[in-house]
Amino acid sequence: MMNITLKQLRYFEALTRHRHFGRAAETCAISQPALSVQIKELEETLGVVLFERSARQVRLTGFGQDFAERARDVLRAVDELGDLARLAKDRMVGRLRIGVIPTVAPYLLPTLIHQLNTQHSGLDVHIRETLTQRLIAELLDGRLDTAIVALPVSEPGLVETPLFEEKFVLVRNAQDAEAPVPSPEGMREMKLLLLEEGHCFRDQAVSFCHLRPALARDGLDGSSLSTLVQMVGAGIGVTIIPEMAVSVETRSAPVALARFPGEEPGRSLGMVWRKTSPLAPQLNEIAEVVRNSAETLHAQNQHLLPI
Repeated sequence: MMNITLKQLRYFEALTRHRHFGRAAETCAISQPALSVQIKELEETLGVVLFERSARQVRLTGFGQDFAERARDVLRAVDELGDLARLAKDRMVGRLRIGVIPTVAPYLLPTLIHQLNTQHSGLDVHIRETLTQRLIAELLDGRLDTAIVALPVSEPGLVETPLFEEKFVLVRNAQDAEAPVPSPEGMREMKLLLLEEGHCFRDQAVSFCHLRPALARDGLDGSSLSTLVQMVGAGIGVTIIPEMAVSVETRSAPVALARFPGEEPGRSLGMVWRKTSPLAPQLNEIAEVVRNSAETLHAQNQHLLPI
């Protein structure tokens, strides 16, 4: 019987993810030599080399790739055993790993964290902010318990729980405040500033304006809504932002807001988690807190939004 430890599997998973001994060791809160020893012992126990090592990078061998898939399954199952124990307790306690997309995190999290701390003081909340594609991958790998994303994600292994809808608003330079609001087709004739590729919010804006991919690349790509709004304030173009971002992003830029005529663009936001997660009852409770936080944020923004 092979004596493979969970500690070794977690170190292996960290090295697989970072492909760098130093960064993996830092993630695991141990020294690099200690990590190297554990990986070497794991390889000796298996009798097979897991990593190709060079001066510049670490790469999984063919067997290492197969082993990584099984190791993730084992670690996910162990985490779910811990989740079962947490579920058996009378109140919600312990670590909760929540992923959030960048066009939601800066705006919703202050209210959400406050409400979670008030209603579930035993929770140790860990936040991960990144793009939807990465959140889904980390959720399926067991590195996250749940994620707040734009729906649908259409991933067979995940439960999708709709939480709230929100509209998008047009942001333009303050000097253009009285100009007619362009139609989606009219937006194609303007310099539309968009988030860089990979953001689902970019895809939603492109879809609303009926832009072809080539045209969508003609404007300025930004890594954040803040950058886009500041560029609009400088007179470079126009952009679209979600309602929840209004109070944060428009307070220090000379811009004007406008609603679109006709059917307004918007998005559906919700929470997703693994279908196998034992934390599902608790996550449904968390979903209600997220929904209430969004309603609170919406109410706070109402006086800033155009009628």
